[in-house]
Amino acid sequence: MWLKPEEILLKNAFKLWVTEKDNEYFVLQRRRGYGEGGGGLTGLLVGTLDTVLDSTSKVAPYRILHHTPDSQVYWSIACGVTKEEIVQHWDWLQQNIMRTLSVFDSSEDITSFVQGKIRGLIAEEGKTSLVLEDDPEKFREALLRFEKWFELAPEEKLVTYYSCSYWKGKVPCQGWLYLSTNFLCFYSYLLGAEVKLVISWDEIWRLEKTSNVILTESIHVLAHGEDHYFSMLLHLNETFVIMEQLASYSIKRLFDKEAFENEPALSDPLQITKRGLEAHAKSEQFRTFFRLPKEENLLEVHESFLWVPFSHFNTLGKICLSENYLCFASQDGSQCHVIIPMREVVNVEKPDSSSRALTVYVRGKRAMRFSEVRDYQRLANTIRSRCGISASPQHSASSEAIRGECQSLINHFEDNPDDVTLMVGQKDSSKAVSTEALMTVFHPQDVENLDPKMLKEKMKEQSWNIHFSEYGRGTSMFFNRKTRDLIVRGVPEALRGELWMLFSGAVNDMATHPGYYTELVEQSLGTSTLATDEIERDLHRSLPEHPAFQSDTGISALRRVLTAYAYRNPKIGYCQAMNILTSVLLLYAKEEEAFWLLVAVCERMLPDYFNRRIIGALVDQAVFEDLIREHLPQLVEHMTDLSFFSSVSLSWFLTLFISVLPIESAVNVVDCFFYDGIKAILQLGLAVLDYNMEALISCHDDAEAVTILNKFFDSVTNKDSPLPPTVQQASVGNNDKASHISVDISELIREAYEKYGNISSEEVESSRKRNKLYVIQTLEDTTKQNVIRVVSQEVKFNVSQLDDLYNLFKRQHFLSCYWTMKSPALLHHDPSLAYLEQYQLGFQQFTMLFSLLEPWAFCTTKSTLSLWVFRLIDENQDGLINFKEFCCALDTLYGGSFTNKLKFLFKLHLPPAFDLPEDGVIRKSPERGRGKVDLQAYLKQWQNEILKKEETIKDLPRINQTQFIQFSKTLYNIFHADPEEESLYRAVAHVTSLLLRMEEVGRRLQEPSSPPESKKPGNNTAAEESSTNEASTTPESSDTSCSHNSQDAGPDLAETEWSFSFEQVLASLLNEPTIVHFFDRPVDIQTKVGQAKVAQLKLKANK
Repeated sequence: MWLKPEEILLKNAFKLWVTEKDNEYFVLQRRRGYGEGGGGLTGLLVGTLDTVLDSTSKVAPYRILHHTPDSQVYWSIACGVTKEEIVQHWDWLQQNIMRTLSVFDSSEDITSFVQGKIRGLIAEEGKTSLVLEDDPEKFREALLRFEKWFELAPEEKLVTYYSCSYWKGKVPCQGWLYLSTNFLCFYSYLLGAEVKLVISWDEIWRLEKTSNVILTESIHVLAHGEDHYFSMLLHLNETFVIMEQLASYSIKRLFDKEAFENEPALSDPLQITKRGLEAHAKSEQFRTFFRLPKEENLLEVHESFLWVPFSHFNTLGKICLSENYLCFASQDGSQCHVIIPMREVVNVEKPDSSSRALTVYVRGKRAMRFSEVRDYQRLANTIRSRCGISASPQHSASSEAIRGECQSLINHFEDNPDDVTLMVGQKDSSKAVSTEALMTVFHPQDVENLDPKMLKEKMKEQSWNIHFSEYGRGTSMFFNRKTRDLIVRGVPEALRGELWMLFSGAVNDMATHPGYYTELVEQSLGTSTLATDEIERDLHRSLPEHPAFQSDTGISALRRVLTAYAYRNPKIGYCQAMNILTSVLLLYAKEEEAFWLLVAVCERMLPDYFNRRIIGALVDQAVFEDLIREHLPQLVEHMTDLSFFSSVSLSWFLTLFISVLPIESAVNVVDCFFYDGIKAILQLGLAVLDYNMEALISCHDDAEAVTILNKFFDSVTNKDSPLPPTVQQASVGNNDKASHISVDISELIREAYEKYGNISSEEVESSRKRNKLYVIQTLEDTTKQNVIRVVSQEVKFNVSQLDDLYNLFKRQHFLSCYWTMKSPALLHHDPSLAYLEQYQLGFQQFTMLFSLLEPWAFCTTKSTLSLWVFRLIDENQDGLINFKEFCCALDTLYGGSFTNKLKFLFKLHLPPAFDLPEDGVIRKSPERGRGKVDLQAYLKQWQNEILKKEETIKDLPRINQTQFIQFSKTLYNIFHADPEEESLYRAVAHVTSLLLRMEEVGRRLQEPSSPPESKKPGNNTAAEESSTNEASTTPESSDTSCSHNSQDAGPDLAETEWSFSFEQVLASLLNEPTIVHFFDRPVDIQTKVGQAKVAQLKLKANK
């Protein structure tokens, strides 16, 4: 089988491969353990490992490598299962390739030619290989093995599987890697040794590709503090991408539900497929690159050439088609791309069938010519149908007339913009919404001003106008290297708002949602929520030095934008730093444009930044740390703890340097951000550290380093800024400026692009995915440590035991979420709540976990006792159990005194646990994490907890007849299957008899003489006889006698409804050494926890 040429390190493979044939350009190798000779001990090991695999997905035993005499680089180009197959490939190379290679002069040309030939062969065989890969019979067999080996719930969806080696210590175990919706599983059975591994995706801390001396390339997984390595994968990159997608899916679904709700394609865990994940990943990459709305999905991709009029040549690239956009990105290094909204297309023509070309006409007298499109006919029809353009012959014949009419209509609307508003039905928003950027209101440009700064500003504008004339202006503009060069030099004040809208994609959002912002403003103004309260508090803290925000005009506009966004997206609502960013947006963009820019930043460009946990900012800080290690090794050597840079740089990321730089300099950074995304911020951060390298290395502590950076930011200026001093932001360190050389922001940005511009957006996105797992797991671990610290003060369990219990508790919460599309348990997890309240169990979840951990096996998953226990320990009666409540109950049962254990059992048979309806219905928990937080209610709750007195046995109410009968049954359930079961039953019967006689005597002493009294000795005798019969070895007879006793106690006994106090029950049971010994007998919780870890998944599967 021909392989896509991939570079390999031959030196790491000598022990696993033997050379069979070689010549000047190719090497044929056999894997040790195959064919003649076997290969000794190494060959035996390798051969034994590989024999468990079938021929479709194992590491093939034969391969062919390509190399050139003057190069140390080898390329794998073919593999074979049999010697005959690989020899056929070898012979083909000898006959068809070897003679041609002598023509080439350089080794680079030889390698390029060989790679091209191999890719051509793969393209011809593409369809056949796809069928083999998606063989349903093979997949069905794998699914049966998966279900048999791992015994997971039948709903668990297997996504794909691969053959690989799992490194357990220094010994590889060859087996099968199964990737399912919720779990990463591995199974190997070799020479009598079984290796089974099950890791849920939500437990993974690290997922990355690594390589070392032993393993040329492998996948590293870190979970529960253990490292797992998987290697010898035939399709390692494909495997890694699928694993990355599944881990990301699990993290979004279980931890980051706010982002997950915006992923309808992945909402049902039972419908996840390999193809679906791949399509989702491509669509996500497509939207990120072209800055498109989240509703867009990549539908078609076509290779083609695009005629670039300004360069007068065809550039090779790909056409990417979505529901509402036609996009093109070059692949020849020219960094050229263009975005064409379907709403802008006026016609599509196929002028030249010989070159398989089509021409797309867009508004503004512009045309895009795509050539060498393989399926150009279908593509043209698809574009037409999406644009609503007729493709009939009559219309085609009169296309020139149509274009003329369209163009005249466009020209009319360009001259009369008010008609566009009337045509789309947009409301007149001028009364409620500001229609001018604040900078034009508070700092209008003086046309006659001819000072050097204004002249330079005019020159910038002229440069951009020339650029527009060459590359177009508006939504269908060409983006290339020249565009970035102009951005780096600085955007003119007059064009800043327009270009921000264009680069961020906000222009498309606004065009497709006419009147949306005005409606939001009308609906949101006057509402009162926690977000609006916070907005009002921060309004006057937003750029207070700028005249625009010293007036009601700016403050009102800022209020409207922030309130409208909080109303649009209550999941985010309002977070600090949004006010600073929005203030700058309002300076250069109209109010509605500022709103859509804020939407683009919060929902696309800086995902997960503006929420309570600022996960996105923490992820990018981790990316920043990785880049520091890679690009600034001197700094790393001096400051081994890079967490300092994380704490310092948080405001850089959250406010795009606006909070640390003067406003006239910060807007240049925002220019770069809207064009290049977070990459621009990372580059500038590296440049800042690099500029201050010597000073940072020589500093002695963190405080000194902070001072150095603050002084540096104060010295940053924008010498080209045309803004007057009244508008420019005053620097904090003016007094020190004389001693600190000023730095021009344009020079700093240019240096950042020159030194670190090679950092690709793909590299940043890959690092984001890798670090997001670690960041979220770190936050989860912080939550766990805080919960354990609080709970450890209340219970006798040690920290290690609490850690195990917390992991079980958390996993039980997730188990109920794994296989349900909209599990109510997902609502119980709210990271914005206090640590103890973040994970809570409902009744069904609690029952399953408690049945695994309680010491006496008296609560089954379907018993009424489980319901009573749940009600008893649910202190706030919200239908949910938190970890503290759960542990306190277990602590009583495992480590409590005899009195406390008995009190727990006694209270199970009292209200509120016992008297509520026994249908298993729990009161619905209140809405959590929504609306305003009732601080008074929290304060009252804390006050009650502080003032709560220790409950004494005298505070417990008496237990009545029905409750006592159930209490006796509970004791029988606890003692069932114990080695001393019979003696324990007799002890319970004796206690029951004793209590009944004590109650009868007490009742007789309290009552006056009456005629029915003559019957009572007989009744008492009957009670004694029945209680004597209770000394039976079966709980059934005891239950019957107890009930019979209560019925025969006479009419007076029924009227008075006898009862017992806790002191009576305790005193009676203390007289039975067998019972006391049973409850005082220690139970090892560590054993129970170990058993629960194994049984937790199986219990769910067998439910």
